[in-house]
Amino acid sequence: MQLVDRYIARTVWMSILLVLLVIVGIDALSAFIDEADSRSAAYGFAQISQYVLLTLPGRCYEFIPFAALIGALIGLGQLASSSELVVMRAAGISNLRLAWIVLQHALLIAMLGFLIGEYVAPQAEQKAQSGRALALYADRQLSSEQGIWRRDGRLFLHVQAVAPDERIYGVTAYDFDEEGWLERVIFADRGRYQRDGWSLSDVELTVLELGGLRRDRQDALRLQSNITPQILSLENVSPTQLSLNDLVDYAEFLRRQGEDTADFELATWRKVLQPAAVAALVLVAISFVFGPLRDGTLGFRIFAGVMVGILFRLSQDLLGPASLVFGFPPVYAALLPVVLCLIVGLWLLRRS
Repeated sequence: MQLVDRYIARTVWMSILLVLLVIVGIDALSAFIDEADSRSAAYGFAQISQYVLLTLPGRCYEFIPFAALIGALIGLGQLASSSELVVMRAAGISNLRLAWIVLQHALLIAMLGFLIGEYVAPQAEQKAQSGRALALYADRQLSSEQGIWRRDGRLFLHVQAVAPDERIYGVTAYDFDEEGWLERVIFADRGRYQRDGWSLSDVELTVLELGGLRRDRQDALRLQSNITPQILSLENVSPTQLSLNDLVDYAEFLRRQGEDTADFELATWRKVLQPAAVAALVLVAISFVFGPLRDGTLGFRIFAGVMVGILFRLSQDLLGPASLVFGFPPVYAALLPVVLCLIVGLWLLRRS
């Protein structure tokens, strides 16, 4: 039995890892081509390659559920096509036993993906986004649509780039009074966080007064703010790429600011439920091989798996925004696709 378990495990692992390699490779190549449009003197092919390489852990984490589904279909499909599954069942190994072997190793892959998403991808993604922003700032490819926006009370801060040493570059601060009128605008080339505020350098200050505008240039300016370098670094990364600790901490900061935290709650629940999502998708793959697609070709199995993966992703993409618009708890948006896959997989497996 142990020999059979190892054989099935090796087949499933190799299939899932191969599919993951292909999907992540295609996605990374597409990202490299997209980034090439922003190529400049400071952001050349070497910097673009470094950026794409640093985003690979995040891409692996994102595609693990899809790769587990397709990989399980391919691995089990190969065993079914060569009649090895028939021989195993003739030797007394039940469908449930085979399904449990596959699910065990799919869960191991899911936990490996969880560790990547928790401890590797967030740091790599922050470093990638920081390096890209610094390179674009060096070429002065500036835009209000790029960079980071953050509010702290009546202060609105926009930063073009955050360096790993906690320096910020391309700083614009809008300071409003208690009645919501703009009091001053601060432009600074760079800044560094010290205690409870930012020490800005090479500053251009515009003050709005009753008699008009007053402009002033200063070598340095102290800006009081609760916005820390860590907050700006987290804002620079998509919520789906943050660790659970960062998601919880940043959501707490937003609550203190009176802002909506639904995006971060949704990302938290998706991260927590990702191992369950992998198990549910692999269960669907198992039920397909033992049930409706038992006599199908490998190509048709892959096509069916791709369609299931797309439907799963679409349901996540639709339910997530729906929870924000209609106000139902984000946990339901993250949990419903997983539960539906589990129900469908168990039903098909029971019929087989």
